Amino acid sequence: MGIFTRRTTNQDNATTAASVATLDVDPALAALTGDYAIDAAHSSIGFTVRHAMVTNVRGAFTEHEGLLHLDGADPSRSTATIEVKTASVDTGIADRDAHLRGADFFDAETFPLMSFRSTGAAALGGDTYRVTGDLTIKDVTRPLSIDLEFNGSATDVYGNQRVGFEGSTQILRSDWGLTWNAALEAGGVMVSDKVKLTFDVSAVKQA
Repeated sequence: MGIFTRRTTNQDNATTAASVATLDVDPALAALTGDYAIDAAHSSIGFTVRHAMVTNVRGAFTEHEGLLHLDGADPSRSTATIEVKTASVDTGIADRDAHLRGADFFDAETFPLMSFRSTGAAALGGDTYRVTGDLTIKDVTRPLSIDLEFNGSATDVYGNQRVGFEGSTQILRSDWGLTWNAALEAGGVMVSDKVKLTFDVSAVKQA
């Protein structure tokens, strides 16, 4: 069962029969309404990009923070704000990471943060939700949609209430001005324009 459930019933009156949507919220799910801080130590923001046309390079941003507001009665009122330190990019290869931090890509000294701020949210059915918003990388802001699956809630051993989400989306890095590339002798390019972004989020309810 998802966080948000709706039940549609038929109501007759003296003049007409109309179908009306009424809200049916499980009290346990409604209790999740509130503000949550992303626990970076137990969350990941990653990416996958095709390299040299034949394999994938995977990486992650190891420093990030964010706030979520979950509305147990109306998912459209839920919000998310995330900020990521671009210098924290980590692909496991120091030289490659230094290149990514440099002016060819993130230019981390000039643009130390990239951010996502939601503008809307909607239930897609089951445990799946779509969050839409604005992604800013360097000085470019463009719309982005992310489909997320709600993984449930739990109280951890320290008494914190947690919720979990995971999901992914795909972008064209050139839409944000990340256009560096190199041609291959056999044709094609060194780095694909398509990048898959992945999110695995654990967030703790704030008092």
